[in-house]
Amino acid sequence: MGRVLYDQVRKRPTSRARGCYRLPIELGHDICYRALRTRDARFDGRFFTGVTSTGVYCRPICPVRTPKRENCVFFVCAAGAEDAGFRACRRCRPDTAPGTPAWRGTSSTVSRALRLIADGALDDAGVEALADRLGVGDRYLRRLFHEHLGASPQAIATTRRVHFAKHLIEHTELPMSQVALTSGFRNVRRFNAAVRKCFDRTPTEIRKRAPGTREVGGPLTVLLPVREPFDWADMLAWMTPRLTPNVEQVVGRTYRRSVDLSGDVGVIEVGPTPAAKASLTLSVPGDLALHLVAIAGRVRRLFDLDTDASAIAEQLGRDPLLRPAAQAMPGTRVPGCWDRFELAVRAIVGQQVTVVGATRLFGRIVTRFGRPLPRAVEGGPTQLFPHPQDLADADVASIGMPKARANTIRGLARAVAEGDGVLDLAPDLDTAIQRLRALPGIGDWTAQYIAMRGMSEPDAFPAGDLGLRKAVRGRADTLPTAAQVRRRAEGWQPWRAYAAMMLWRQASAAQGQQP
Repeated sequence: MGRVLYDQVRKRPTSRARGCYRLPIELGHDICYRALRTRDARFDGRFFTGVTSTGVYCRPICPVRTPKRENCVFFVCAAGAEDAGFRACRRCRPDTAPGTPAWRGTSSTVSRALRLIADGALDDAGVEALADRLGVGDRYLRRLFHEHLGASPQAIATTRRVHFAKHLIEHTELPMSQVALTSGFRNVRRFNAAVRKCFDRTPTEIRKRAPGTREVGGPLTVLLPVREPFDWADMLAWMTPRLTPNVEQVVGRTYRRSVDLSGDVGVIEVGPTPAAKASLTLSVPGDLALHLVAIAGRVRRLFDLDTDASAIAEQLGRDPLLRPAAQAMPGTRVPGCWDRFELAVRAIVGQQVTVVGATRLFGRIVTRFGRPLPRAVEGGPTQLFPHPQDLADADVASIGMPKARANTIRGLARAVAEGDGVLDLAPDLDTAIQRLRALPGIGDWTAQYIAMRGMSEPDAFPAGDLGLRKAVRGRADTLPTAAQVRRRAEGWQPWRAYAAMMLWRQASAAQGQQP
């Protein structure tokens, strides 16, 4: 009989396997195997199947003949399968499956660690430094990863790098040494070994069989798989009135923004992929090639690409108040941010003003204190958002902002510039809110909004928001208090951020404008 992820496994699936003895997953072996037999696309990205008779792991939608039940071992993520000795299937390309693990059932510490790894936390530092940032011991963090993912933090980071390396091998003519460096490997020997282990081919063999390549020095293109349902046009419609002037722009169906990563600057572009419905195309200029992996991770969070939106809509739709919005907008996402400091400043600027008014003031901050983008293209972004040190002692009030709010921005900038961790990912939502509210001028609404969009906290909820109070009031004569709204929303946990987005979008649709 096949092994179940949440059962104690007493022997390894193959002689090469090194991981996965006890892995938490909501789907049992029977459900996973039924989904595998039917190739139901709704399970794509929720689990991966390792086949002990072939040493290959696949997505549940793989078109190959269904393996025997006793030869199947199921994993919550691709890194777990690879760490157990399985290599990626060449037909279903499990490296392109939607991101895992899903929010549900995953340790919050592991979730935050995964976000930091996606930001490149293990590219220049070890697991000990990552554990310090999370406030836990490195041995405890390793144990959490094996319990929840069946793989070590380094294995997760290596899997992330090697799949990006394969994309560069197939779609660029970069020298292998440059591919290794760009994808985060410190030397070519480790790069070659990792690629060979994962794909059972050398980098040169992969390139020879690639259908085509691009010229050296051209923009690098990455396909970002998306969990459906996903409405790109709807996402851009919500973001457009909130774009940072001169830094971000939307042209047609393409999103652009200027970025600065460790002094390397340029403009990235994100748009729909014509040949693949469930993906977006990320274009990165050659000057930012070394940051490609980190850029892709930020873009995924910016557009909330990894969320199982339909499952969240199903849960929230059980509440009569949310049912109309959940049914009308099953793909609702919570847009994130490119940079937490930029988002936090935007939230402070937006206190008690309209979206249009906040965007106007935000644009003045960029114009006055931002830096010009070198080699800016006519018609594109022209500036870089100011660094925290640029605003720490700036005369922010001179742009026409109330003095108290300007002081709040300067206080936040000083705190971030001095490295006090106010915008770092916290162990839990309450800790994040307490850190933010400790800064003068930041109340609950601002803190919850920053946590919601800047820290990707799915349960952040600005209960005092006027729009949410009106939505909860319904036809009652008086507006409920923030405490009353919070009590009403208890049944929406842990998805209150998505509930807030649904109510905002529903209100804006009724009024014909953005919330």
